[in-house]
Amino acid sequence: MSGPRVIVVGTGPAGVRAAQALVEAGLRPIVIDEGNRAGGQVYRRQPEGFKRDYATLYGSEAAKAQALHSDFDALLERIDYRGDTLAWNVSAKQLHTVYPASGETHDIAFDALIVCSGATDRLMPVTGWNQAGCYSLGASQIALKAQACAIGSRVVFMGSGPLLYLVASQYVKAGAKVEAVLDTSPAIPPLAALRGLLSRPQLLWRGLQLQVMLKRAGVALLKGITPVRIDSTPEQGVTGVTVRDARGRTRLFAADAVGLGWHLRAESQLADLARCEFVFEPLSRQWLPRIDEDGRSSTAGVYLAGDGVRILGADGAEAAGRLAALAALHDLQQGSERYQAEQGPLRATLATMDRFRQGLLLAFPWPHQQAAALPDEAVVCRCEAVSAGELRRCVRELGSQEVNRAKAFSRVGMGRCQGRFCGHGAAEVIAAAAHIPIESVGRIRGQAPVKPIMMSTQEVAQ
Repeated sequence: MSGPRVIVVGTGPAGVRAAQALVEAGLRPIVIDEGNRAGGQVYRRQPEGFKRDYATLYGSEAAKAQALHSDFDALLERIDYRGDTLAWNVSAKQLHTVYPASGETHDIAFDALIVCSGATDRLMPVTGWNQAGCYSLGASQIALKAQACAIGSRVVFMGSGPLLYLVASQYVKAGAKVEAVLDTSPAIPPLAALRGLLSRPQLLWRGLQLQVMLKRAGVALLKGITPVRIDSTPEQGVTGVTVRDARGRTRLFAADAVGLGWHLRAESQLADLARCEFVFEPLSRQWLPRIDEDGRSSTAGVYLAGDGVRILGADGAEAAGRLAALAALHDLQQGSERYQAEQGPLRATLATMDRFRQGLLLAFPWPHQQAAALPDEAVVCRCEAVSAGELRRCVRELGSQEVNRAKAFSRVGMGRCQGRFCGHGAAEVIAAAAHIPIESVGRIRGQAPVKPIMMSTQEVAQ
């Protein structure tokens, strides 16, 4: 391959637009996709042979999804596309990948690495969330898009943020029975939130329309709730959800499945392994990779874009992916003119998206106070069955006021998900128990492999 070697990880909106910009500059990038078809989570494609049209699958975003898929398909002959491939580690100027089906690994040298790793659900532990029938919002959405099935026959969705209402509306549209949407955010957002949300009025209006549609469909819609527990039996799994409403009344909703989610969390493990610097963001109460306004990380040659670094939604991810690719081309002396021409408008687009993001965080706040209220017996880490009481014991008896120290003593975050599901909740439990700011607790450090791989891998350098 002539010219510099550039790798793009991910084929969601950010990855597709990054690859497109690289091809336009005459390069043939290597594109790594953990899935087998481009689109990412938001524009996840249905399996081959399924017949649902774009309007059915993506609703108001159908045209954008179709454009992204078509544009990527047009790139296939001009990129080195590697589907069903997991990027599991990053070392000095090398990306380590594995093809899970065979266990064969490839170590790929790069001149520039553009990580568009997307996001996963941000979850707050709830008593009983470790029982059968509990899913994340993302998993609920995957079941609908990729398997054409619902997670249950009577579903309750609980959490906060736009995805809560989007997934619930998708279930209603598909004909599934949604008993309730239970939102921990206040019914009336603060004025500062409205200022941010009005930066994208059409998107705000679309969100309000989803809530109206749910109410018209007979779905119970409650805001300002406090989760009490997810009810279950060993034989049946989930049987219902108990909450306190905004007036303090206890409410029980019968269900056989629950979808949970509080916004999204950046899938930042590869950035961590690439030794990128992280910074604490007080508004979202989480650690995020540091980038400049074009997507350059603190590690030379590593660029970060899309929801894997800031949750800006699909439109923001497309702009961020293109800008990061143009910045990489500029730094590699492969396309400074286009970078100079487009960086201003792309930066302005991302600034608008970020104002909206901040408005969402204020309107749908992360309910960190729930961690302090968890009973000791509530499971925080589902993989390792670590309870809130065990974490508090680590703080009280072992002085574990930092999450990785608590991890060493309790095994929190050591399971299959490596802290993706429990890390934020565990940090909040520790902070509350130790009476210290959440930023002092730190974050669970990423370890390779970022996801489990087979022991019988065979290494191939490239």
